[in-house]
Amino acid sequence: MEHIVTVQQAVTAFAPWLEPTAAELDAIEREMPVIAADVELLDAHIMTLDRTPTELDVRRIRRARRRALAARVARLNLTAAASVPGGAA
Repeated sequence: MEHIVTVQQAVTAFAPWLEPTAAELDAIEREMPVIAADVELLDAHIMTLDRTPTELDVRRIRRARRRALAARVARLNLTAAASVPGGAA
């Protein structure tokens, strides 16, 4: 008979002193529009997995893809604006 033993490291991996830092939470907050747009695109694709996409499905996927791309562009523009000292280049 084998004994099942928990690994102490894995059990305490999420201890209260290992909470995310303020900088990590800010980074997550900045990424949320991109994450939300990607989830919407994934949901649109999942809805069509078990059937032939209708015209409405195709429009929904196209719209979700545009939103995901727009969110990524907006995120890149914010990053580029923050990295250029003194404003526009």
